[in-house]
Amino acid sequence: MIIEIDNLAVPGVEVFGTLTEAQLRNKLEPEKGLFIAESPKVIHVALDAGYQPISLLCEARHLEGDAKEILERIGDVPVYTGQRALLEQLTGYTLTRGVLCAMRRPQPKAVDEILEGARRICILDGVVDSTNIGSIFRSAAALGIDAVLVTPTSCDPYNRRAVRVSMGSVFLVPWTRLDEPITEAMHRLGFKTVAMALRNDSVLLDDPKLQSEPRLAIIMGNEGDGLSSETIAEADYVVKIPMKHNVDSLNVNAASAVAFWALR
Repeated sequence: MIIEIDNLAVPGVEVFGTLTEAQLRNKLEPEKGLFIAESPKVIHVALDAGYQPISLLCEARHLEGDAKEILERIGDVPVYTGQRALLEQLTGYTLTRGVLCAMRRPQPKAVDEILEGARRICILDGVVDSTNIGSIFRSAAALGIDAVLVTPTSCDPYNRRAVRVSMGSVFLVPWTRLDEPITEAMHRLGFKTVAMALRNDSVLLDDPKLQSEPRLAIIMGNEGDGLSSETIAEADYVVKIPMKHNVDSLNVNAASAVAFWALR
């Protein structure tokens, strides 16, 4: 259903620009929560993974171009279209290849369900930058991490920028929120925890003991402060990546990729 717009007051377009990330999440009514997928490639990944489209926004010129295959897949959902300048005014930036899709947030799954059969998982504890979240999910998908758990102090993986940076990997790796204490939850499910931290008592990432563990949970911490002293103290292993040239640490998304590869 194509709806041409020539102003920003058309009902339905507010999800693409006016609503904040918090409003899209809709905590009061989670079953009505939405997120925004941007660019044809990311939208196709989401559709392939079974996510439900609610509406589409694209430049008029893309109806027979980048958006054509998407239109053939999404059925009779509203497709708002207009000129680039108007859509840029709505969204606040130039659209990546001119296509956005509002999608229904799935109901969150239980931690036990997400981790059934998993051997290597990542826990994001206080990782707040959406770009880092997206990059970590992309590495997790590429390097064989079975699932990701996100603590309440971390950025939402369905944040628009996180989705875009991940290139849709947030739809490929099972993830859910972890609302209980990390160590308690992991030990209950048979995981040993690996706290990534710069400590003198750390073991190196290539320590054979780590590879021999049947189930490992790799905990990545805040971009500025790292993991809390409590989390580090409770971890089964405190692990650091060997560094050269007196470099003290890597960015959390680079460190996660190294850890995922080494502990796969």
